Amino acid sequence: MAFLMKSMLSNQVKNLGLGGGGEESKEENTPSDPAAAAGMTREEYEEYQKQMVEEKMERDAAFAQKKAERAVLRVHLREKYRLPKSELDENQIQMAGDDVGLPEDLQKMVAEDQEEEEDKDSILGQLQNIQNMDMDAIKEKAQATFTEMKQAAEQKCSVM
Repeated sequence: MAFLMKSMLSNQVKNLGLGGGGEESKEENTPSDPAAAAGMTREEYEEYQKQMVEEKMERDAAFAQKKAERAVLRVHLREKYRLPKSELDENQIQMAGDDVGLPEDLQKMVAEDQEEEEDKDSILGQLQNIQNMDMDAIKEKAQATFTEMKQAAEQKCSVM
């Protein structure tokens, strides 16, 4: 609120012509050298710029790594659910390099999912599924199949 009041009042004073000349002299006295403007020597400014570039490169590398990890996860999910592949994900993985993998927490989740699927595919998993089946429907289907086979055999065989 104070900033708003100050800016409004200073604009009004400038319009009156009372305070306008002071800023023009400040603009003329500003140095053209960015190091002097930052209050550093030339060497300090160059070192500062190098650090800024290195930090930016590190941030960009970390960002690319995260994007690649997300792409690996999407590729894994696409394979699991048999969805079409995405070239964008493959390109992101290639750009990050070959050392990209799933984060540890996601690896644990994937391992748990694989264990559950293996349990379902095992004999014990199938036995548990048998308990849930409707045995009467299975018996009826088996009898219907047997009678169909018997009729087909009678039609083909003249002895029966």
